[in-house]
Amino acid sequence: MRYPPELRRQALQILADGEPVKNVAAALGLPGPTLYQWRRRHLPHLGRSGPAPSSGHAPSSGQDLAAARRRITQLETELAALRRVSELLREVLSPKRRFEAVHVMAGEGLPVRVAARVLGVTESGYFTWRSRPPSARALRHVWLTELITVIHAASNGTFGYRRIHSELTHGYGITVSHGTVELLMRRAGLQGAPVDQPSPAKGTGPCL
Repeated sequence: MRYPPELRRQALQILADGEPVKNVAAALGLPGPTLYQWRRRHLPHLGRSGPAPSSGHAPSSGQDLAAARRRITQLETELAALRRVSELLREVLSPKRRFEAVHVMAGEGLPVRVAARVLGVTESGYFTWRSRPPSARALRHVWLTELITVIHAASNGTFGYRRIHSELTHGYGITVSHGTVELLMRRAGLQGAPVDQPSPAKGTGPCL
């Protein structure tokens, strides 16, 4: 399993300061075998004689160790927040939407394995989802979004979803619900200009 470079760097720094592996593992939520492997690979001297030789420099001070422990506390808080966010996302997102989120995160450079683990889906499930051709519904949404964008631009950005729905149904003869038009406009970042109409208080108010 891959871990963020910053997390590995911080773990190695704390290990180099002489903190036992079991303490670092508990603080950062990392497997002990992984930490031992990192230590053998990047800090081979620690397996033989404790903290790194000074090479003419003074050993880490108590201040440095205190700063490292403060960083551990900060990382613990961040990891707890990340775990809670991933739990909430799993509750509100369907598996398909989680695959979409993994796709976005992978496009931003995050390893698929990490993104899938955080969102509670499998790598194989993600790659299977990605290899599937778009559904008829997805293709229709793409087509409708393009048409909605054209109508919205022709109105100089003034049409809201109700007016655009009217154009689609009466002008183009397309059967589509208000909710779908509203959803596609929101995804595309489109909204209508407010129009004055009577309100309960003063007789005017905005509407779409």
